Amino acid sequence: MTPERLKERLRELAVEELPLPGGGATAARHQRLFEVGREDLSLAKLAEAHWDAVAILMEAGREPQPGAVYGVWASEIPTQALALDSSTPTLSLVGTKPFCSGLGIVDRALVTVTEPTHVLMDIDLHEQENRIEMDTKMWATEAFRSTNTGSLKLDGYRVTELNVIGPTDFYLSRPGFWYGACGPAACWVGGAAGLASFAKKTKKDNPHILAHIGAMDATLWMMQAALEKAGNEIDRSTGDLEEGQVLALRLRHVVEQGCSDILHRFTRALGPHPLAMNTEISIRRLELELYLCQSHAERDLEQIGRVAYRLGGEL
Repeated sequence: MTPERLKERLRELAVEELPLPGGGATAARHQRLFEVGREDLSLAKLAEAHWDAVAILMEAGREPQPGAVYGVWASEIPTQALALDSSTPTLSLVGTKPFCSGLGIVDRALVTVTEPTHVLMDIDLHEQENRIEMDTKMWATEAFRSTNTGSLKLDGYRVTELNVIGPTDFYLSRPGFWYGACGPAACWVGGAAGLASFAKKTKKDNPHILAHIGAMDATLWMMQAALEKAGNEIDRSTGDLEEGQVLALRLRHVVEQGCSDILHRFTRALGPHPLAMNTEISIRRLELELYLCQSHAERDLEQIGRVAYRLGGEL
């Protein structure tokens, strides 16, 4: 998908109203995210963030700005932090936010500010442009190149209390944080489905290739079933944060393992040709591998294990 088409499709998708997490149709939300991931992972990465932002705003009792495409920029690096400067009569944001996807593409962003306290801000990226600096030069991989991912630097970006979304620590302490964490997993499954669909179109009636295709098909079935089950469990959830965390981490682990298996089997089945000669497939593989790195691997498994051990496996 060209960068121009990506922007066009993103705006087409942004007008869709997805079911909100926990609203009774979360499985349908996961299915739509899966479908967009199957279409294109760069598109899914940006669309998932927009739909997540809408859900966050609704959870805070706020309405998204009509017609605006949103990003959610919440990555934190200790040496790069946004701070709220209250030393002058006018409140302002100063500092740097890393891993911002959609620079120059999205209209607004929900950004986490960590100093002096953890708050979430809704900022308009078309205002105060002299206070905003966007830098994508450090992005070295071709994966997600068209999402314009890089760092955002704010130098005295003026804000008011109206920019603040929810109370202190709202972003991390709400039930929707963990429900929303299931969204990227649905996109991962869609990305893997695109690879499996390509493999199924091969004309080689080779038993080894067919065995890998069969395994990929079964793994996709398992992951889609997990997305549906997670959605149904979210709809039945009490809103307990620990319950939501374990649910999300279980799903993300199952999906990360399944997608990794499909990545492995794809090259075992088809060899180097599609990766070397097919731009779309080559980029899809690179993007899926990078997207899966959002899983925190053993750190997440440890958290699941601690809860399961304490509760005796009753959760």
